[in-house]
Amino acid sequence: MISRSALASGAAAALHAGGHVADLRRDAWGHGVLAVAHAVTAVGAERVLVDSPGVLEALALEGIAATLDGEADIDSTLLYGLPDRDGMMPVRAVMRLHGLVLSTKRLRAGDAVSYGYTFRAESDTTVALITGGYAQGIMRALGNRASVEIDGRERPIVGRVAMDVCVVDLGGADAAVGTEATYFGGTGPAAPGLARWSEVTGLTMPELITVAGIHADRGWEA
Repeated sequence: MISRSALASGAAAALHAGGHVADLRRDAWGHGVLAVAHAVTAVGAERVLVDSPGVLEALALEGIAATLDGEADIDSTLLYGLPDRDGMMPVRAVMRLHGLVLSTKRLRAGDAVSYGYTFRAESDTTVALITGGYAQGIMRALGNRASVEIDGRERPIVGRVAMDVCVVDLGGADAAVGTEATYFGGTGPAAPGLARWSEVTGLTMPELITVAGIHADRGWEA
């Protein structure tokens, strides 16, 4: 999900910090090049940097000046609402990656989940199967090493991340089918989750957010 209000405030903060050219390569880091182009030019960006002649031509039809050459000097961390390495959020996250609870299951101590049984419950617990896997940009390395936000609390991803789903340990709690599970972004405890993802995977936050934005289904929220 892309937040319209967070994009507008991030664009304003980035332009206020200085610069004239915004980096909108790779479909605006997975956020959608047309929407981001309108947001940054509305607050004063002179040009946007893109990586395709087709995108350049499409933006020209919108009256937006774009270039294939040169360097971007507008702060992309502010524009896209990324956390710093310490997990601090200078502005609101623009992208929120989330899945939905498909089902829950009780585990007894010693029960295992997912491929290869890399996780075994140390005590009786409840786990949730949620949508989102490596096909949507949730890296396999995050299994047993990262968390998602469910009902306002962080819950660990357990076992190996599958192609389209993963498993989350709810501890002593439960979650209704259809409950949202936020991987990163939003305004709750998962907001700076990309910082942890970067630490675990060794990939940069721009790389991670671009992969997720391009591969997951994109929608819009206020």
